[in-house]
Amino acid sequence: MKFNSLIDHTLLAPDATADQIDQVIQEAHDHHFHTVMINPYWVKKVHQALIDSDVLTACVIGFPLGANTTRVKLFEAQDALENGADELDMVMNIGEFKAGHDQMVKADIQAVVDAGHRVHKVVKVIIETCLLTDDEISRAAQLVASTGANFVKTSTGFSKQGATVQAVKLMHEAVNGTATAVKASGGIHNSVNAQAMVDAGATRLGVSHSLAVIGEKAGD
Repeated sequence: MKFNSLIDHTLLAPDATADQIDQVIQEAHDHHFHTVMINPYWVKKVHQALIDSDVLTACVIGFPLGANTTRVKLFEAQDALENGADELDMVMNIGEFKAGHDQMVKADIQAVVDAGHRVHKVVKVIIETCLLTDDEISRAAQLVASTGANFVKTSTGFSKQGATVQAVKLMHEAVNGTATAVKASGGIHNSVNAQAMVDAGATRLGVSHSLAVIGEKAGD
């Protein structure tokens, strides 16, 4: 399977330099990845570089902990949209979710989803599956779907573990029949990993080892 169009080509390292951002932009352009996924600081640069390209600009919101206030997440989202972001990957408030405060968590997500959808942009919600039980993964995915978010996403890649096949299956089952799809992210280092996530129900992949996944060079 060709994975290029499913890949959010990702560079979220805190020490990423402008030269490294230029490199991922060029790689995404050359290989027709779906997006370049970066931190908000780089949105304007990436957006300007991808004008007249088939690659979109994506960035993270409330990253990587999800513990910002809704007001801060919303400001960050609006700033990214104004700078040219096409897609937003926000982190849900994980602690409040685990405490059972679902309405607060939903309102937090809904604010960013509505901000993105008002300008016809895609919003994904990271639930950090490695911090959740199986039951919580299913419940979180259903909660995300109830907001109308475009995707529910496994992981930030900055916690204890990335995507697992089991988590993706649970998420896919939970959102089946809704308008919300599943993105697997974290720990996808080769085509075997990528295919396993697709087979489990993911239709988007967050990948920093994108060239290895598409077979352009050996993985790490």
